[in-house]
Amino acid sequence: MPPEPLTDRQRDVLDFINAHHRQNGMAPSLREIQAHFGFASPFAVQRHVDALTEKGALRRLDGKARGLLPTSLPRRGALAEIPLFGTIPAGLPTATEQEPDSYISVDTVSLGVRPNAKLFALKVRGDSMVNASILDGDVVFLTPREPRPRDIVAALIDGESTLKRFLLQRGRAFLRAENPRYPDLLPATELVIQGVMVGLLRTQVN
Repeated sequence: MPPEPLTDRQRDVLDFINAHHRQNGMAPSLREIQAHFGFASPFAVQRHVDALTEKGALRRLDGKARGLLPTSLPRRGALAEIPLFGTIPAGLPTATEQEPDSYISVDTVSLGVRPNAKLFALKVRGDSMVNASILDGDVVFLTPREPRPRDIVAALIDGESTLKRFLLQRGRAFLRAENPRYPDLLPATELVIQGVMVGLLRTQVN
C-alpha cells in the first residue's frame, strides 16, 4: 500500500527540517519549528512531526536531542577518523603538520560529504553563533573549500580565528555572528577562509 501523501503544511514542515539539516548539520528544535511557522503551541508542532513520522517522511534517533532525521537522508556511510584541533575562536591550526588534540569517528554520509573528503573538527567556545543553533562546547566539522555566501566558516581575520557566517556585500566579504550582541567583522587587511562547516556534534544536552 503506498504511503499516505503529505498535506501542504506537512510538506512545509518537512522542507524546513531538511533545510535546517543541510545548513546546521542537525534538526531544528520543536520551539524553532513553532517560531518559524508561528504555531500557537509546541503541541501543534508535535502533531505535524508525529504525522510525518507515521507517513515515513521522518524518523527519530532514540535518546538524541534534535533527533529528527528526514528519511531522504542516507542512514549509514563510511566511518572516518576526523582530527580535532582545539577550540574556535581561541585558535585554528594553520600548519598542516600540527598534531590534532584527538580524533572523532564520524559517519561521513550523515555529514553529506564524500567518504574521502578532507575534514577537520573544532570545539566551539562562546555564544556568538547561538541563533544558528551552535552552542558553547559543540564540535563543528569543516572541510577546506571556497565558501558560498551564508556558509558558516572558520576564518582567520586579521590574524585572529573565529567561527562566523560568511557574507558578501557589493563584492566585499565580511563575517557575521548569529547573535545580535556581536558586530559584523570586516577585515582590515586579510580574510582567509580555512574551512566551511558541514556538520555539528552536540556534546551537551540541556
